[in-house]
Amino acid sequence: MHPQLRPIETALRDAQARLHRLRETAPPERWPARPASDRWSIADCVEHLNRTSEAVLPLLRSALSAAASTTPRQSDRRYRRDPLGFVLSLTMPPPVRFARTKTTAPFDPTGTTPPAELVARFDRLQDELLRCLRDADGLPLNGIRIQSPFDARVRYNAYSCFLIVAHHQHRHLWQAEQVAQALRVPVRG
Repeated sequence: MHPQLRPIETALRDAQARLHRLRETAPPERWPARPASDRWSIADCVEHLNRTSEAVLPLLRSALSAAASTTPRQSDRRYRRDPLGFVLSLTMPPPVRFARTKTTAPFDPTGTTPPAELVARFDRLQDELLRCLRDADGLPLNGIRIQSPFDARVRYNAYSCFLIVAHHQHRHLWQAEQVAQALRVPVRG
């Protein structure tokens, strides 16, 4: 795998491990609990991530498939974030340094899915994201444009998209850990 894609692979695997640690320490009956009416629960955070992955995966698959059919793979490509991808990937990682933003309706969680189902779905989607990342190896990710699943007017390159997805996952898993702490559920790091 390309050296610039390995840290993304590691970040995606680390997000999965982080969720599994949370599952081990936060009892399932606490997952739907919100620490305040305007804050998400642990279940909400994970459901939001699942909905995001379900929306971004078809966009990535389609764009990567189109590029793979028309462009030869090269192992010496240098990947770069585009300007919007640069800004988004810098503001996403935890701890959250900027004001919280509201998500769009399709990504607003219901908080009703059982924790075991949320984690199983996350694992399945994470495997698919990792497969897409492997499929992207050697493709011209700088020139492959992905439409944001959150706002159709926003586009960034595929390399930026992978970084944004990984950072977004860690942001909301950090948020879920903060909820667990607020509910006095110990989270082992």
